[in-house]
Amino acid sequence: MKVHFIAIGGSAMHNLAIALLEKGYTVTGSDDEIFEPSKTRLEKHGLLPDSIGWNPQRITKDLDAVILGMHARNDNPELLKAQKSGLKVFSYPEYLYEQSKDKTRVVIGGSHGKTTITSMIMHVLHFHHIPFDYMVGAQVEGFETMVHLSEKSRIAVFEGDEYLTSPIDPRPKFHLYHPNIALLSGIAWDHINVFPTFDKYVEQFQIFASLIEPNGSLIYFDGDPELKKIGTAFKEKIHVFPYSSIPSTIVNGKTFLQLPDNKKVPLSVFGDHNIQNINGARLVCLQLGVSDKMFFQAISSFKGAARRLEVLAQNKETTVFYDFAHSPSKLKATIHAVKEQFRDHKLIACMELHTFSSLKKEFLPQYAHSMDPADEAFVYFNPHAIEQKKLEPITIEQVKSGFALDRLNVTTDADNLFNLLSRRDLKNTNLLLMSSGTFSGKDLKSFAKSLIKD
Repeated sequence: MKVHFIAIGGSAMHNLAIALLEKGYTVTGSDDEIFEPSKTRLEKHGLLPDSIGWNPQRITKDLDAVILGMHARNDNPELLKAQKSGLKVFSYPEYLYEQSKDKTRVVIGGSHGKTTITSMIMHVLHFHHIPFDYMVGAQVEGFETMVHLSEKSRIAVFEGDEYLTSPIDPRPKFHLYHPNIALLSGIAWDHINVFPTFDKYVEQFQIFASLIEPNGSLIYFDGDPELKKIGTAFKEKIHVFPYSSIPSTIVNGKTFLQLPDNKKVPLSVFGDHNIQNINGARLVCLQLGVSDKMFFQAISSFKGAARRLEVLAQNKETTVFYDFAHSPSKLKATIHAVKEQFRDHKLIACMELHTFSSLKKEFLPQYAHSMDPADEAFVYFNPHAIEQKKLEPITIEQVKSGFALDRLNVTTDADNLFNLLSRRDLKNTNLLLMSSGTFSGKDLKSFAKSLIKD
């Protein structure tokens, strides 16, 4: 099989390219910009394009498929030639479905927690040497790539993203997978540039549930009122399994699950949202033939996905965490988790407004009280990022009003913020850095290590 990637440098795209190469396919690609770590990883596998930019001559009639990335435009010259030549053009999710249509497809969706739940399921299956294909939105310990495809596995576990599929296909990605087993973790309005109202956003999850294969299963968090409505609407067509948290306790900064047989399972992760995620992952694994005993044996050693409450540096008095949190629900859950786990520690929480939604003044009120539990709270945004996204400027006062926290410190100067943090007394204090970006190019790991003294 010969496959060409248009926009091979994307996070998801380059992982799929590597996965197909390892499956024995002939893979080529192009892009007009390729950043790290994609560049190094593509180069390592001999997939880095010999020149940057689009070249229609790369589109030849002997290609079995062309895979179009979201980064490309609908007038891309390589895309136009592929369409004119009558070649099969797939989006990223379309091709994943094509690779897994004869397998049991597990798809994890939701506004928050989907990467973590997908990672938990992967960890448990890997722990018990059960072969499976996968696609996940973050690096997971024990897995070299974020995508794996094979001929022998009968299970495919995919993280289901509700964002758009490709420049020529406006459907949400997770609408294309048609799962046999689906999980929804929660609904909290996001991507307002695509779904301008909450109702329109919720509708995408309703459609996703309607696309579950006949006699399939929907597992959902029953603490979410919108998911309860969806579960009720489809329970006549599919098997429905609501879930909630497993009882747990915190002893000396360590979280333990409390099972019905009075056994305690130590965890390497913490927080109410992770306890919920574990129970959802458990129900998925049960559907795949993994017993509770096997599940809890494996989940105890799960350390989390990259960029999800990741420890950047720590000593006996201080831990510096980094988390991908950027939406209001993720922000609230992450701050609450750290405060509950370390009740005798002060918490300094810093968040960067970086996504399209977070930088829109109409969306800012959604953040109201999301940072209240922090002892000190900082929000940073870069006016240049707003210009790049062609959004209306926002002010420090609008951000402060949106978060509804009088003591909130809001700044547009990343250097000043990090200098301020470096001078803080961190005795019995944790620092939580939250962003889907990098606080305008900061090396967060190096910064964290500079703060921590053994």
